[in-house]
Amino acid sequence: MADTARARRLAKQIVRIVAAGLEHEVKDPRLAMVTITDARLTPDLRDATVYYTVFGDEADHTATAAALASATGVLRSRVGAETGVRFTPTLTFVADTVPADARRMEELLEQAKEADAEVARLASNAAHAGEVDPYKESEPATAESAEAAPDSRVGDSRVAGDEERRSGSQGG
Repeated sequence: MADTARARRLAKQIVRIVAAGLEHEVKDPRLAMVTITDARLTPDLRDATVYYTVFGDEADHTATAAALASATGVLRSRVGAETGVRFTPTLTFVADTVPADARRMEELLEQAKEADAEVARLASNAAHAGEVDPYKESEPATAESAEAAPDSRVGDSRVAGDEERRSGSQGG
């Protein structure tokens, strides 16, 4: 297993070499709008995944993928010659999804912003459903009102009977 720092350095070097190779050595017009964004190596440095973006529509993306597949041998030879590693890694080209994901996030943020504006608009005309402070007592309790309220347990015959039995057993 290789050192991760070495793998990162080699990946950066592969990005630079592949980008220069696409610009100067490979003369395919389908590769005119390609940008090499990143490269990742396996821990054994045998396989490299090279990420790219393409400016254009879906037809440009498919044409670029085919052009990169046909140019893989030339680019791998160039990587082997310029890196000087014992085993030249195989190159696999993968379309980078970061720009599409970023556009999707921007759309979602815009939708959330519009929803927040709608909620704020609705809230500006809203009124409380009940009182402003539902936990505030509407009428303060006084000693007179507490005396006027009958105790429900006093009139209960079971409570009175229990009290009589308790007092009878204690006196006997």
